[in-house]
Amino acid sequence: MNSIPTTPLTSVGAGLARDAGDSVHQLHRSDAIAGKPAPTQSRFHLASAYCALALAVSLAGCAGLPDQRLANEALKRGDTVTAQQNYQQLADLGYSEAQVGLADIQVGTRDPAQIQQAEATYRAAADTSPRAQARLGRLLAAKPGASEAEHHEAETLLKKAFANGEGNTLIPLAMLYLQYPHSFPNVNAQQQISQWQAAGYPEAGLAQVLLYRTQGTYDQHLDDVERICKAALNTTDICYVELATVYQKKQQPEQQAELLKQMEAGYSRGTVTAQRVDSVARVLGDATLGTPDEKTAQALLEKIAPGYPASWVSLAQLLYDFPELGDVEQMMKYLDNGRAADQPRAELLLGKLYYEGKWVPADAKAAEAHFEKAVGREVAADYYLGQIYRRGYLGKVYPQKALDHLLTAARNGQNSADFAIAQLFSQGKGTKPDPLNAYVFSQLAKAQDTPEANDLATQLEAPLTPAQRAEGQRLVQQELAARGTLAQSTLQLHALQEEDGEESL
Repeated sequence: MNSIPTTPLTSVGAGLARDAGDSVHQLHRSDAIAGKPAPTQSRFHLASAYCALALAVSLAGCAGLPDQRLANEALKRGDTVTAQQNYQQLADLGYSEAQVGLADIQVGTRDPAQIQQAEATYRAAADTSPRAQARLGRLLAAKPGASEAEHHEAETLLKKAFANGEGNTLIPLAMLYLQYPHSFPNVNAQQQISQWQAAGYPEAGLAQVLLYRTQGTYDQHLDDVERICKAALNTTDICYVELATVYQKKQQPEQQAELLKQMEAGYSRGTVTAQRVDSVARVLGDATLGTPDEKTAQALLEKIAPGYPASWVSLAQLLYDFPELGDVEQMMKYLDNGRAADQPRAELLLGKLYYEGKWVPADAKAAEAHFEKAVGREVAADYYLGQIYRRGYLGKVYPQKALDHLLTAARNGQNSADFAIAQLFSQGKGTKPDPLNAYVFSQLAKAQDTPEANDLATQLEAPLTPAQRAEGQRLVQQELAARGTLAQSTLQLHALQEEDGEESL
């Protein structure tokens, strides 16, 4: 074997699923196009042919016509079906802001084919829409495996959008400079951020927080993060998430309580989004950030879930992490509500329940069905499907299907997927063992600090010749290059990529 192709490994056969990084992309809300009522009541009653004319004058003049404001509100509450229907009709009529809204939904699916369509849609609107310029720039900045030309195109678009008054442009610019220093050898990211701060640009502080995250120095700068976000809190509600994180890490429950009180007041006034409340609740329930406050998290989520369906899944996850908060009946109620709103995380978690057999009896076939509904939208779905096929949970091992799903998960940043691939090749269940590929993926897993990867890598390296080891290391570098450099870091930076007054890219 001479290479690890971007399609499946030749020792197992043809077919590799998508190669798109799990860049943490969120949905957007576009500005409303203000509609005017039809000039006369009689126009409302004319034949359908006149509706087209009425649309040219007013988006609200004919019953059943697409409505940008309706689409915006639907997207805000998580109803992507209604939003997409209205955006699509308006986009077909040439409205650039509707084109942007449609592309935002396509990006939010995390489906590589949909993201490719979104890129084309943004490009179609970018000549006339600064918002499309900003969106396309952010998309290219976070695109795994993007070329150097795309990096520079992203920089140009973001700078142009910033000059046109668009928000959330400096943060992705900073991300470009931090992630791809070789593409911008004349730019020092810290110096650039300091210049933005000196100029008084509001985003500059968050760009500094981004730098702390990427450099792994966040915990050493908690006081600075607190200072930055306190100053920006009234204009940048993402800072509720950052401050909640700081107070969890510093174990300051009094400051946390005051922050939550302020956030809830903002939510009641409509100045803080339900998505932001959901994010803060998830911080409170994250035991890796400090002592969790799961009961407060549950109360926050139950308040917003009826109007923000994604929170039903956050509630189910909270019960999964803290079983004392409820029982399996409550868990299923939350998940049913999430599934009814087409939330892929609900399918993923329900599949996990059947996969593990802790809350409900283990059922591999049911788990497979739910994971399949989440594929393309939740990276972990590919990982669990790969494990089902690798371990023979359906009665026999399906090595090619296992590889397809596990490699997709690995290339999208899923932890432990490389280790599972190494096991697939080394154990040879259902297929002939492949020591070289097993070595390659054990090395990739070892680099990610996957538990038990060191022992497996040592076992697999011992019988290889020096020439085989050299070839294996070449393939490791080839695979890393194929994956790009953003997959892991964007998972850590998702919170800072949601700003400009919208759920952003």
